[in-house]
Amino acid sequence: MAAPLYRRFTKNPYVNGFVKGVTAAAVGAITGAVFILGARTLVDGKSLLIAVTSLGILSLTKRVPEPVLILAAGLVGLFLMRDGR
Repeated sequence: MAAPLYRRFTKNPYVNGFVKGVTAAAVGAITGAVFILGARTLVDGKSLLIAVTSLGILSLTKRVPEPVLILAAGLVGLFLMRDGR
């Protein structure tokens, strides 16, 4: 419903400036949240290994569904708990 309204105002420099500003603010907020969550979550070798495994899966595949990534990270966590490391 908002897309036709936005298309009507795409040539307006004020609307374009507003959209660019909102996009930059959202990217900054997400990036800040990633750093805060990472600093609070990656506290030991196990959590770091799960994060590296997830990053590896994301890097090696073009697109992986989120449930598959969560399942893979959960399996790594279960393996680490069973292994006793």
